Amino acid sequence: MLVLPKELTQVHATACLRMLVQGLRALPGPDVVVDASALSRFDSAALAVLLEFRRETLAAGKRFLVRGLPARLGDLATLYGVVELLPSA
Repeated sequence: MLVLPKELTQVHATACLRMLVQGLRALPGPDVVVDASALSRFDSAALAVLLEFRRETLAAGKRFLVRGLPARLGDLATLYGVVELLPSA
């Protein structure tokens, strides 16, 4: 399982995505679970990071799942029409 940091804003997005992609390479098995439960300060960049990491995960032939998506981030994903791209673990 890969864990998102407590804070994920535009300032941190590139570094966070890089960390996730590095973690992806080390994960065995068909499923990749991203734990978002620690997120307490975020903006729309957090959603962008999750969606880009989803793309990377699927390109690696693995299944992408999210655990503990904060309600506000789920609301933002719903607003943008992409909530179905963030399946719950």
